[in-house]
Amino acid sequence: MYDHRKLGRELGLFDTDPLIGAGLPYWLPDGAIVRQSLEDYIRAVERRAGYQHVYSPVLGKRELYEISGHLAHYADDMYPPMDIGDEQVVLRPSLCPHHALMYRSRSHSYRELPLRMAELGVMYRSELSGVLGGLTRVRCIHLNDAHIFCTLDQVADEAAAALALIAAAYRDMGIADARYRLSLPGAGGKYVAAPEMWLRATEILRQVLDRAEVPYDAVEGEAAFYGPKIDIQVTDHAGRESTLSTVQVDFHQPERFGLHYVGADGDRHRPVMVHRSIIGSVERAVAHLIEQHGGAFPAWLAPVQVVVLPVSEAQDSAAAALRDHCLRAELRVRVVSDGSLAGRVRETRLAPYQFILGAQEAAAGEVSIRLRDGRRLPALSAVDAVARVAAQVKARDTRLWSD
Repeated sequence: MYDHRKLGRELGLFDTDPLIGAGLPYWLPDGAIVRQSLEDYIRAVERRAGYQHVYSPVLGKRELYEISGHLAHYADDMYPPMDIGDEQVVLRPSLCPHHALMYRSRSHSYRELPLRMAELGVMYRSELSGVLGGLTRVRCIHLNDAHIFCTLDQVADEAAAALALIAAAYRDMGIADARYRLSLPGAGGKYVAAPEMWLRATEILRQVLDRAEVPYDAVEGEAAFYGPKIDIQVTDHAGRESTLSTVQVDFHQPERFGLHYVGADGDRHRPVMVHRSIIGSVERAVAHLIEQHGGAFPAWLAPVQVVVLPVSEAQDSAAAALRDHCLRAELRVRVVSDGSLAGRVRETRLAPYQFILGAQEAAAGEVSIRLRDGRRLPALSAVDAVARVAAQVKARDTRLWSD
C-alpha cells in the first residue's frame, strides 16, 4: 500500500504550506477534480435515496453546543469560543446541532417522516499537531453528513438503508478491505448518562448488522458521546486503522432540542435521529483511495480519464479533434505530444485510457486503445472508442473495459 502523503504530493493532488498551517491542506487542480467527482457522486446517490440537501453556517453560538452536549462531553476536540460583541460563537465540531434546529424550525407530521437531511459541510476539530498527517487527520473537515428524523418504528430500516448505501459506494470506489465495528460506550464520563437509551440504540444497531449479514467486532470506548455507532474501518499504509463511514442512532439530541412530530393520534411525539455518513470526510476518503489505488483511480474518479497520444506532428489536428470529441462526451482528456511515444506512454501510465493516433488511425478515423493495465485493444472508430469509455465512466464500473 502507498503512503498518500508522499504520492499525493508527487501526483500534484494536494499540499500544505506553513503560512496556512498544519492540518489545513489545499487541493491542487488534479486533486480538486478527484474531490469534486466524489462530492458530485455522493450528492447524486443521496438525491436518488430521497435526501434533501441543505447548507448551514460553520459557526454557532456557545449556547447551541451547550444544548447539544458538545461542550460538556466534547470540549477537548473543539476550538475555544470567540467573542463577537456581547456573544460567544464557536467553530462547529459537527453538523448535527444545526440540522436539529433546521428540523425544529417547521412543524412536522408523521406523514413527512422519515425526513432525510444531507449536507456536505465543513466542521473543525482542534487536533494536536502530533496526530496531524496528510489528509487523514486535519483540522478543517469536509464531511459527507446526513441526519434522518424518523419514528421509532422506522429507525432500523433507515439505518439498514444507510448501511447499504455505504456498501454500494465502496463497490463503486473500489474499496474492498473495509471491516465493520459496533462502537459502544466504555468506562469514563464522556458519555451521556442514560442507560435505557444506550441499550435501546445498541440493540437496534445489532439488529441492523445481523440483518446485513456482515461480520463485525463490538468495541467499547468508541461510541459517540450521545449514542452507539456502526463504524466502517479502513487501514492505511502503516497499518493504522481509522473510521471512514458511520451510522449512528441518537435518542439524546432530539430530546435536548425538544424535537417533535404530530402523530396519527394528533399528539406530539419525539422523533429519533439517525446520523449517517456514506464516505465520511472527503479528506480521509481521498487519502484512502490514493493509498489503495496508488494514484490509479477508478476511471470515473481519475483526474485525466483519456490521454490522446499522436505519434507525430502530422496527427496533431486529428488529436485535437479527438480531444474535442471526448470533451463533448464529458470525459476529462489531455493531449500529450512532446517527447517520444514510449516516454509519453510511461509518463501518462496512470490514466485509465490512452488513445494512440498514428497515420493509419488518423486516416481511417480510428484510434488504438491502450488500457492502464497494459492491455492493447483492437483499433476502434474514434466515435465508438469515446462512446465505450464514456459508458464505462458513467456506469462507474471499476473494470477498465467490459467485453
